Amino acid sequence: MLALLLAVLSPVLWLLGMSLKTEVDALAMPPRVLFSPTLANYTGLLETRFLRPLANSVIVASITTLLSLGLGVPAAYALSRGRLRRGGGIGFWILFTRMAPPIAFAIPFFLAYRTLGWLDTLGGLIVVYLTFNLSLVIWLMRAFFDAIPPSLEEAAYIDGASVGRALLAVVLPVAAPGVAATAILCFLNAWNDFFFALVLTRSSAMTAPVAIVNFMHYAGWDWGRITAGSIIVALPVLVFAWPVRRYLVSGLAAGAVKG
Repeated sequence: MLALLLAVLSPVLWLLGMSLKTEVDALAMPPRVLFSPTLANYTGLLETRFLRPLANSVIVASITTLLSLGLGVPAAYALSRGRLRRGGGIGFWILFTRMAPPIAFAIPFFLAYRTLGWLDTLGGLIVVYLTFNLSLVIWLMRAFFDAIPPSLEEAAYIDGASVGRALLAVVLPVAAPGVAATAILCFLNAWNDFFFALVLTRSSAMTAPVAIVNFMHYAGWDWGRITAGSIIVALPVLVFAWPVRRYLVSGLAAGAVKG
């Protein structure tokens, strides 16, 4: 287990080490294991206005996650509990939207956004990510709702609760692990996206992954700032995932064994 953990964490440890090295130490051959750490690469990011793309990523990923859950959870509940003759077909076509490669949608989105004036806007990125995350939320949360006995809601109905009240007070607390796992996946999809952010933004709405790539230019690759930016980009995900780690593990494992 320790060997496997070391193998999994080795890229992260390499990034962290490179971000704390000077340019001479970073390019030294053979690589230097012992070196004097420096924070110059992190302070140098402030000089490149990296904080604005980082803030854009936080805004876009957070709003996308909230909207995806706010729209997708009720839709998943309706498909799970509703008596629809073609509920399975609807669920399949919702999932089908994620089967095509993202590059197939790049040109249509770009042409539509150019016409609407949405290029290089945070709202435009949120709409793009929402279209892909909604299908993920609906498909995952429907499976979680299917695993919850309807008798719980029926007991709430007997006590006079409405459908919305039963969903909020009874079903969602039981499905909290699933909601946490789905929220993490939605956040990661929007946070780590590079392709659509590169195609649909220029400067105002540039996100952190695109800003990191800008350190790779014709004069050379600034490895110190590239790795420092990568570490900084990874930190918000850890902050977001740490409080719900218990729910995340149980949510990802839910449904693996059917009782």
